[in-house]
Amino acid sequence: MTSKALPTLPILVENAATATFDCVYPTCGGKCCKQGRPPVEPGEIARIEANLAKFLPHLREKARKVVTERGFMTRREKHGRRMMAVSEGWCVFENQGCVLHKVGAKEGDRFKYKPWACATFPLDRLEKTDGWYVRQWKVNGEGWDLFCLNPKESKKPAVSTMQGEIEFAARLDSGEEAWRGGDVPKPAKKRKTAKKRATRK
Repeated sequence: MTSKALPTLPILVENAATATFDCVYPTCGGKCCKQGRPPVEPGEIARIEANLAKFLPHLREKARKVVTERGFMTRREKHGRRMMAVSEGWCVFENQGCVLHKVGAKEGDRFKYKPWACATFPLDRLEKTDGWYVRQWKVNGEGWDLFCLNPKESKKPAVSTMQGEIEFAARLDSGEEAWRGGDVPKPAKKRKTAKKRATRK
């Protein structure tokens, strides 16, 4: 990265000054959806289940069979959250792109059905402190050899190419996405003003 000043970010990104990233989909074929098995929050599972009829017509034939016969979730867990099912090595909701993403985008919000772990990728939460980091090879023990996580693949600053993901992460931190449940923060309670307290006495 160059020595240009970093833009002001709505969240703390630990490696903002050094991380590079450039999503090249569809050129890559959507590799991040292959064997990704994202962990899904309880509220996200409930929303997908409630809207499943919207997604089924858009799924690959074999993936649709998996979902209708066995469901879209597995018993496997990651970080205490159940993981999504795969078919033929791909997420069951992948079909020339993420079906959850595409249906949500048509309704005006590309992330409304998408698990936050997918919506923020390659951003991820820091485990021991508040904040986020951009997943990169050799950063925080990254074990996925996905080519786009190789910092040498792009010279573009991640903070510039991932503005949508960063803004969504800010929504998560603010409590706007609390419906997802699990570890997603709830909205901060507003403090009562002195005037309101006085009227109750």
